[in-house]
Amino acid sequence: MDPTITRIESREFRYPLEDVGTDANGFNLVYEPGETTWRKLFGIKVHTDTGVTGEYVGGNSPGAAQLNMFADYLIGKNPFEREKHWSEIKRALRKYDRMGIGPVDIALWDFAGKYYDAPIHELLGTYRTKIPAYASTYHGDENGGLDSAEAFADFGEQCLEMGYTGYKIHGWGGGDDSRNIQREIDSVHAVGERVGDEMDLMFDPACEYETFADALKVGKALDEQNFFWYEDPYRDGGISQHGHKKLGDHLETPILQTEHVRGLEPHADFIANGATDFVRADPEYDAGITGAMKVVRTAEAFGLDVEFHAPGPAQRQCIAATRNTNYYELALVHPECQNTQPPVYEGGYSDMIDTIDDEGRIEVPDGPGLGVEYDWDYIEDNQTGSVHVYE
Repeated sequence: MDPTITRIESREFRYPLEDVGTDANGFNLVYEPGETTWRKLFGIKVHTDTGVTGEYVGGNSPGAAQLNMFADYLIGKNPFEREKHWSEIKRALRKYDRMGIGPVDIALWDFAGKYYDAPIHELLGTYRTKIPAYASTYHGDENGGLDSAEAFADFGEQCLEMGYTGYKIHGWGGGDDSRNIQREIDSVHAVGERVGDEMDLMFDPACEYETFADALKVGKALDEQNFFWYEDPYRDGGISQHGHKKLGDHLETPILQTEHVRGLEPHADFIANGATDFVRADPEYDAGITGAMKVVRTAEAFGLDVEFHAPGPAQRQCIAATRNTNYYELALVHPECQNTQPPVYEGGYSDMIDTIDDEGRIEVPDGPGLGVEYDWDYIEDNQTGSVHVYE
């Protein structure tokens, strides 16, 4: 008899980030001594009549709201029919960004791995179990942390000494006083001259630049320092195919886009139209492991590499089943404050800055499903009161 989904739970909780605040506009996380920022995530459980439960922790409020639109559809369905569910829910959310699919699809994959007593990457088809990580910084600040070009260079050198083979800068934002193109250019040169001969370097303005001209100026500096990629430079929000193709035509540094493009078909359009050199995928953003692996195979068919966004057990499982990828993003890191990892993992899983081995690599969990155990006591003790149960 086929297994059946009997109950779905979504539980919002919060956790503190010490010495972390936000920039002047209140958007980017930055180092701020003495400040505590509370971050909110969701714990998802998909219960079945087999006694095996699929789990995932992550997501965001808009995605959780979308779960209200399709959770009832899943009750009574076979949890193995992921492709069918993915297609039906994708259609149901056609008016929205479909961010709600990701956490539930990941939980369904976790169920499958636990049911078959295998890590998800074995179900997908394993290619590797270790991969190099790059250190991906917090945004620049004004508070004595990453507050200058030299500070970014110093931290790059520190990451190199730790064993990292890649280093990505997130520049400044948060208003006109902080958003200074010359300071961005100075950081590019300082980091490039300090560690560029020994590390792959990436630059991610996170869509801060207000003009194509500013994006081009910084891109020329990246060319001079032989950066590995240039990611999401300006205010189109990372979605303009024409704009990024034009930018790429004027630069030698490869462009990396599609973090902010939702859906398989828009990813494919970006690739087919030559608007990006590297492709971004994220199992949370791109409709789960099912959706992210569709992006991987599409990029592979076009001869391009996929670089997964953000750290996490779902990303590690995807990377383990992907040939055409180079790095794991260990984010966000800083010389003076902790990573943004939630304290919800039991056992040895970690996305802290010191998690790499002597060769700068991370390991893919080899336990069943996602390969991690969640601390549900912590999640329940720190819940916000937003709890939804579907059955």
